Amino acid sequence: MATSDAVSQDLSLQRQSLLGWWRSGDPWIWLTSAAVAASVAAVLGLISLLAINGLAHFWPSQVMSIEYERFGAKTHIFGELSERESIGRRQFMEANPSYDKPVPATVERWLIKTGNRQANPPDFRWLFAHDVIASSVPQDVVVIERTEWGDAFGLLVGIKQKGEIVESEDLWEEFQARIERTASIREEIDALQEGSINGINYELESIRLEKRRRQLDDIHEFSDLEAKEERLRADYAVIERQVFDLTTQLERDTASLALADGRITDIPISTVIQAWMPNSMSVWRKLGLYCKNLWNFLTDDPREANTEGGVYPALFGTVLMVLLMSALVTPFGVIAALYLREYAKQGPFVQLIRIAVNNLAGVPSIVYGVFGLGFFVYAIGGSIDDLFFPEAKPAPTFGTPGLIWASLTLALLTVPVVIVSTEEGLTRIPRAVREGSLALGATKAETIFKVVLPMASPSILTGMILAVARAAGEVAPLMLVGVVKLAPTLPIDGNFPYLHLERKFMHLGFHIYDVGFQSPNVDAARPLVFATALLLVLIIIVLNLTAITLRNRLEARFRVSIN
Repeated sequence: MATSDAVSQDLSLQRQSLLGWWRSGDPWIWLTSAAVAASVAAVLGLISLLAINGLAHFWPSQVMSIEYERFGAKTHIFGELSERESIGRRQFMEANPSYDKPVPATVERWLIKTGNRQANPPDFRWLFAHDVIASSVPQDVVVIERTEWGDAFGLLVGIKQKGEIVESEDLWEEFQARIERTASIREEIDALQEGSINGINYELESIRLEKRRRQLDDIHEFSDLEAKEERLRADYAVIERQVFDLTTQLERDTASLALADGRITDIPISTVIQAWMPNSMSVWRKLGLYCKNLWNFLTDDPREANTEGGVYPALFGTVLMVLLMSALVTPFGVIAALYLREYAKQGPFVQLIRIAVNNLAGVPSIVYGVFGLGFFVYAIGGSIDDLFFPEAKPAPTFGTPGLIWASLTLALLTVPVVIVSTEEGLTRIPRAVREGSLALGATKAETIFKVVLPMASPSILTGMILAVARAAGEVAPLMLVGVVKLAPTLPIDGNFPYLHLERKFMHLGFHIYDVGFQSPNVDAARPLVFATALLLVLIIIVLNLTAITLRNRLEARFRVSIN
């Protein structure tokens, strides 16, 4: 009986101890810590997944020589091993019912990037391991990155200049020298086209619009404009001749490449960006080429329906749009929060406004895109064209989707977040601070702008952080108000007024959508989807960290001043 009482007493003590631990709040601390740890692990896992699948694309992989037999036909190819997976015999036979060779229980298949899309399509193909007769890693196989038709794999067997074979003791060094020559000529052509020719075309268009404006004003004196136009056309003819001469020099050389099946194909060196022999490169040389490929990805324009090349226009457009959006949303959000908290008489109407602001934060983004298209583009933009650009009509200037309307639409989308965050910051400022400022003779406006707003600046930056995080990844509204698959020019150039807010632009989020879902070559585009997604995540992290650092400094400054 004594033993039973002792056991009951121990159980009662354990229950009381457990109940005390539960009431102390420690379980919620552990639960919160576990949730934070899970969130951090999820973010790190996402970034790791994007990095592994995206950054590996830029490493110079070895090229295999593979001979395989399928349905009695032998094929010899060069290619990179892009992916490897295993499937069951049943799944294999369902997909290949006419297959006439013994099949193992587990079938391994390889995705090989064969390149040479123009001479030997397709440039990606699946091979079954049991079909491979022989494979090797030849040291002299060459990978050529081109401006069109993707990569080329083969053996360099000759170089031609104007159709004549070039004799050289070191064919590879000669090839590299001619690639550098064509690269320098290509840079000269690009500089002329994007600089002088683009500037002249811009001025010619300005002259055309000025003529049209004078006609609308019933002015028919064009002698000064015609003289200027004649000089510009003369300059254009000179530069056009320079471009023609450079293009003739650019198209002088070709490289002869032997494919794995023995065929010889000629590749214009004018289309070659770079070439390397991955199987004979050291680790350090591969690392140098890897860094160069990463840099080219960040600084080059896209090619081949966005499945090749870089993302510089999309990177530039994303950062510029986010900065413009932040500059637009912060004043509007802060002013609205100031009015609701400091000036408006608190009552049912103000409470209704707060409810509406909170509900706006949950509206689907595509709705904002439709509103932006109808209100900003057609109504405001069309009115601006009627008032200030009648000479350009019927072609729209501001009455068409562009950078400014995309920034305003995203500012409207994110302004509820800034309002709520700023108002919460204003609420936390003690009333005694306001009363002390007023007691010292400051006006209400001086109190707000010199005392209250600086103390609430950390909350304002918190709202901006949340706004940037949401706006940078939005795609749906941008498809209606300014973003395009491929923008002909950047929103910033050397022509007055230098920042062209009416131009369409590229965006990393839309670029991911386009490459991932609209690409004609899915296998070639898949690594770029991961790499671009990683870049977008890193941009958001950098922008947020910048704002967080500024917020922490402001918090520390005003905490010290209050104490």
